[in-house]
Amino acid sequence: MADLPLQDLVQRLEQERVDADRRYQHALTALDQALRSLTPERPAVDAISYDGSQLPRANERFQAIAQSLTAAAPSDTRGVAGRLRAFIWRMVGPALTAQQDLNAALIDHLNRNVAGHEAVTRAVDALVDAVAADRAASARFNTDLIVFLQTITPYVDTKDRAIGGPELREQIVLANERAMALRREIEGLRAHGSGQAPGHQPPTSRSETTPAAHLPPPTDFSYVGFEDRFRGSQEEIRARLVDYVPLFASATPAPDTTHPVLDVGCGRGELLALFAEVGVPARGIDSNGEMAALCQERGFSAERADALAFLESQPDGSLGGLTAIQVVEHLPPPYLTRLLEAAFHKLRPGAPLVLETINPGCWMAFFEAYLRDLTHAQPIHADVLRFLVQASGFTSVDVQYRSPVREADRLRKVEAPETGGPAALLDAIEAVNAHADALNARLFGFMDYAVIARR
Repeated sequence: MADLPLQDLVQRLEQERVDADRRYQHALTALDQALRSLTPERPAVDAISYDGSQLPRANERFQAIAQSLTAAAPSDTRGVAGRLRAFIWRMVGPALTAQQDLNAALIDHLNRNVAGHEAVTRAVDALVDAVAADRAASARFNTDLIVFLQTITPYVDTKDRAIGGPELREQIVLANERAMALRREIEGLRAHGSGQAPGHQPPTSRSETTPAAHLPPPTDFSYVGFEDRFRGSQEEIRARLVDYVPLFASATPAPDTTHPVLDVGCGRGELLALFAEVGVPARGIDSNGEMAALCQERGFSAERADALAFLESQPDGSLGGLTAIQVVEHLPPPYLTRLLEAAFHKLRPGAPLVLETINPGCWMAFFEAYLRDLTHAQPIHADVLRFLVQASGFTSVDVQYRSPVREADRLRKVEAPETGGPAALLDAIEAVNAHADALNARLFGFMDYAVIARR
């Protein structure tokens, strides 16, 4: 995938974006149509309500009949009339009494069910209202859902896919670096052919003072891209270097252009920019021609040169300071030793020296920073670099550790129970935490260190 031509990669990514957008729009349309078929109206309920309008009249008739039956029961059986009434009551009384009992049961049943029927009616009305409210809320949610889904495509278009994603960006960066390198090479050839000075100095010739391992690679632009991708942005590097500037601002009174600060391995020019902002005269050298050309384009004094050869060509005591940020780990020991000795002679008395490098005592720095760069020659322990600087004649040699490992990347401690616990458990927790502290101090401390000294 990474070997695809740039135009083919752009076309493939664009086609993938179009296909995904089409599938998304079809799915969104189907969802919208499905939701529109749901109506939020109150459902109609054709239930017959309970009719209790005749119940009062039935109660009155029941009471009247009961009173009539009570009055019809014979109370005096003397005489012919009394005996006749008693005879007739014995014939029809039981049937009338049974009918009255049935009427009493029916009237009692009707009276006792009136409240229940009314409660059921109220419950049905409340349920219908609740269902209607829920359907209305569901309709509002569905509307909001459609609106939300419609915002997804514009949102995604503002992210990585809008410019092809990280994969395309990386290829664009590399293509741009190749184009810039080619442009500089053409300008250099034109200037050389016309007898004029090129935009930047041509590569220095191989000499006995320059080890083969330190010669610049044939594709200098590749290392520029490597720095951009893995070391950090220029803003990040500036923030890490700003603490060094006061050392040189106080030691190099402006405008002392006769004793400029030399930035060995000036890279993209972050430190040169900081020096320029406070008025410290400085110049940079780098074995990578593209790095030096980038600094020149930014208006800084910089050139492609071998560090040792350049230093040996300078007059003694001519430099107001020297910096080498993330450089010494690229140098073989014999070369580094000669470089420090040359720096001692070329710096004026009292001038500062700053050498920053990766801290190999930090495992994270060693495995994630040192091993990632194939141009590194060997890691240098802080004690060793400090000794080499002292052995070269420098005084006030100090080691400062920088760039602490993030707390989230360090070993975490075990929290003891708030209510205490068994003594064995507390002892184990204390031992684990002590080991975590020891390992954090030794393996996850600081990513870099700097040896700071004076001539």
